[in-house]
Amino acid sequence: MTHGTGSQGPIADGRHTVVVGGGLAGITAALALADAGVRVTLLEGRPRLGGLAFSFQRGELTVDNGQHVYLRCCTAYRWFLDRVEGAALAPLQDRLDVPVLDAARPAGRRLGRLRRDALPVPLHLGRSLATYPHLSLADRAKVGRAALALKGLDLADPALDTQDFGSWLAAHGQSERAIEALWDLVGVATLNAVAGDASLGLAAMVFKTGLLSDPGAADIGWARVPLGDLHDRLARKALDSAGVRTEVRTRVTSVSHHGNGGWSVQVPGETLQADAVVLAVPQREAHDLLPPGALDAPERLLEIGTAPILNVHVVYDRKVLARPFFAALGTPVQWVFDRTEASGLREGQYLALSQSVAQGEIDEPVAVLRRRYLPELERLLPLTRGAGVRDFFVTRERTATFAPTPGVGRLRPGARTKASGLYLAGAWTATGWPATMESAVRSGVSAADAVLGALGRPRPQHLFEFEEAA
Repeated sequence: MTHGTGSQGPIADGRHTVVVGGGLAGITAALALADAGVRVTLLEGRPRLGGLAFSFQRGELTVDNGQHVYLRCCTAYRWFLDRVEGAALAPLQDRLDVPVLDAARPAGRRLGRLRRDALPVPLHLGRSLATYPHLSLADRAKVGRAALALKGLDLADPALDTQDFGSWLAAHGQSERAIEALWDLVGVATLNAVAGDASLGLAAMVFKTGLLSDPGAADIGWARVPLGDLHDRLARKALDSAGVRTEVRTRVTSVSHHGNGGWSVQVPGETLQADAVVLAVPQREAHDLLPPGALDAPERLLEIGTAPILNVHVVYDRKVLARPFFAALGTPVQWVFDRTEASGLREGQYLALSQSVAQGEIDEPVAVLRRRYLPELERLLPLTRGAGVRDFFVTRERTATFAPTPGVGRLRPGARTKASGLYLAGAWTATGWPATMESAVRSGVSAADAVLGALGRPRPQHLFEFEEAA
């Protein structure tokens, strides 16, 4: 086992919490507990931290397994970046600006933009929608009416989770084109589902929070460095400084409850004793580790579906894209990001295509994907037509997110279980958010809050400031 222990954190009392899982949820829970003076051990089976938001080496390139972005309204993830001293490495746009290319126009590609003005909600998007070339005049007018109806929905109404977003949009006058060119443009990237397969509750949460709460809520942020710099290197440094014992390459085999209220966590060659345990692992792994009676219906965890994301990586021998990213219509290509500088590439340009809702492509051979996507990039980016392709590869996350299907809300458990001292964290738990980095961090905070309440310890005030801003 490899571990790091720091000596700069607060002095811990005799209480010990074991956090199982070193993704964003587990890192957050561990930091929050250590900041409150609890002794913490963090266990991760992989050789690195960061969960599904990580980096790896491919020759001289440092590659992110997938493109991850966040929004200004992601107050918990922004707290996380501040806490690991990484906010400057993943800055936000000054103002929402999304270039949208339509490759299906008979006269060739056409550029539109979704950007906000310095006006109050909902006027901040009014001019952008009024001039958005990918919708007809009639569709633009109807979009505004649907947005107002969406703004009026009560996110606390459990009935929203039983409906699908696509049917609601159709009932509110949205054409197939409007759904494709606007609602799914945003929804597919944030929900990892098309509108017809997404819970109205989760979709309403995304659009109300991101586009209809505050003018700047949807401003986009992304890492200008490899994700591993943020979620592994800086996270380990913060954990060490907080006094957390961090063990990687350490897979938990069982978690058991003692009669005296304590817990035993079994790893190869060692049994750790704890006053509390946080399971910050995917839902199926959590199901397998849960002791009997911890949840009323543990099989519900297995009913939470998963959805894949495919990332296509292309390295050209010259610069072919002048902007940092764009979204696309009329093509299989969804979102394209320039990862040249972040990857360490010194010559040419490295583009990453983020392809959500990838059920039909996740197992396609690389050669098939190459034949499909290189011509599509040539349709979208004229400069690629004379460029050489130095490298083409794909990364696949078959269980990238939980599937945000109607009814998933009743399957997502909260942080507390029925077993005293055992807590759950992960983007799939009941955070109210879809499977995002924001949801993962929020779940870690909720689990830490529950542990601190059970241990009778005050929660660190700075940790919970983001809840007031959300």
